[in-house]
Amino acid sequence: MKNIEELKIAIVADWLASRGGAERVVLALSEIFPQANIFTSVYKPELFPELARRKVITSFLQTMPLGKKHQLWPTLRPLAFELLNLDDYDIVISSASAEAKGVLTKPETLHVCYCHTPTRYYWSHYHYYLQHPEFGWLNPAVRFVIPNLIHKLRLWDRVAADRVDVFLANSRTTQSRIKKYYERESTVIHPPVDTARFSIAEDIEDYYLIVGRQTAYKRTDLAIAAFNSLKLPLKVIGTGPALKQWMLEAKNNISFLGRLSDAEVAHYLSHCRALIMPQEEDAGIVPLEASASGRPVVAYRGGGALDTIIDGKTGIFFDQQTPAALAEAVIKSQAVAWQPEIIRQHAKKFDKANFQNKIKEFIDKSYQDHLTLMS
Repeated sequence: MKNIEELKIAIVADWLASRGGAERVVLALSEIFPQANIFTSVYKPELFPELARRKVITSFLQTMPLGKKHQLWPTLRPLAFELLNLDDYDIVISSASAEAKGVLTKPETLHVCYCHTPTRYYWSHYHYYLQHPEFGWLNPAVRFVIPNLIHKLRLWDRVAADRVDVFLANSRTTQSRIKKYYERESTVIHPPVDTARFSIAEDIEDYYLIVGRQTAYKRTDLAIAAFNSLKLPLKVIGTGPALKQWMLEAKNNISFLGRLSDAEVAHYLSHCRALIMPQEEDAGIVPLEASASGRPVVAYRGGGALDTIIDGKTGIFFDQQTPAALAEAVIKSQAVAWQPEIIRQHAKKFDKANFQNKIKEFIDKSYQDHLTLMS
């Protein structure tokens, strides 16, 4: 039997058009398997210098007019992945919260899906997305079309999940969703945080921080309302379709910094009083980055935060997604004598090296089991 280093491996990503948690997982996977080719629907190479010397194969969306705006083509993305030719590969690893898991593989090929969540707008958060589409003046038309469209895509997504041989989940929350919506078992391996990029600052500045793409489900609106009331400084890093409205709602104590480099984000994380996380994340790498910086997290008690935050030790939970509950938790956090070194040590349990070791061991064992099953 071949060693895993001798096998032909493909990594499949939903898209590589922005840098977020899912994309960091793809980069970590690419380091584990330097021989792997990478497949995706659309790719913006300028955002991923780490992949400059890697073979990245894209779908027809890459060259189609407006194709790189992948959000516009939900009915074409399934076809885009089904047309990717993965016949020559021994192992396919998909990193998916959307269509990447739907690639077609031969029976002898092992397909492992690292699932960030069953597609949110099909399943767990369908009604929320229906109420909060983010297509501007097209919203009325989107609300009219979505129910029939999503019904058909949901059927495809369920069939696509059956093409996966083995599921990995990024949190216990995602694991429960995989069980509910796909009726499949999975193993939890939490996403990686590159703790070496972060450090504990000697001086803490007087501001709280939000980091992430500013879309409706991130619930930055709760933080804005809470900090409007508290009159405490809040800095918001990131861009997105909801940002314009939120800037109109914010008072002068709230500032919007836009898109920043990784180094700039690390600086703000290490110097903030606390990271604010009002949303329910599937897993969440940013709170672990705050922990790696020795800073506490004020988080909604739900989703992946339950796996990565220790209440009273590395952060404070609040139980209702309301401005009042968030404001109360912020005040509560001010009374805690946080210990940055202990917080950082907790983050190291989720370090990228640990993630990569677990992934490699899991893939190796899964491939051996797959060969036994096929023999």
